[in-house]
Amino acid sequence: MSHPSERPVSASGAKMFKVAFDLNRDDSGWPPVSVERLWGEKTDVRFEIRVANTPFFVPGIAFGDLIRVRADHERRELVYESFTAESGHSTVRIVFMRDGARQSVERKLQEAGCSWETTDGFENLMAVDVPPEADYGDLRPWLRERVASGDIEIQESAISGRHRAQLDEVP
Repeated sequence: MSHPSERPVSASGAKMFKVAFDLNRDDSGWPPVSVERLWGEKTDVRFEIRVANTPFFVPGIAFGDLIRVRADHERRELVYESFTAESGHSTVRIVFMRDGARQSVERKLQEAGCSWETTDGFENLMAVDVPPEADYGDLRPWLRERVASGDIEIQESAISGRHRAQLDEVP
């Protein structure tokens, strides 16, 4: 039985921590939050965390990336300090612009070996994890076709070196 005060543990048995990423809003008010908190697991390196979920708003970070954090005693939380190393995963955000587009997008993402997260309050937003073994060179043109048709908008937030090498045109 788990207790609410117990810290979750990853599949590898590492303790999980929430890490706060402070975000800067642009002139249009994006992103709609000032802080996003991601789960991460400790590594053997002091103040290094492996990101354990896909961000909705944090730019340049993907599942499995290594980051450096600092303890903010005033806020009583770990805060993102710097990027350490990429994992080979990529993050793509999808915003659904038309009803009915989600099913075909989810089917294509599943075929490509991707996973995704959704969140309350942003029903039309999907944070997609593109794993290293996925062929982003094949998936990207399909996504761009959906953008051209007006079904979705995409943001290529963190494209790994492995996935960049699969592209004719680098984002």
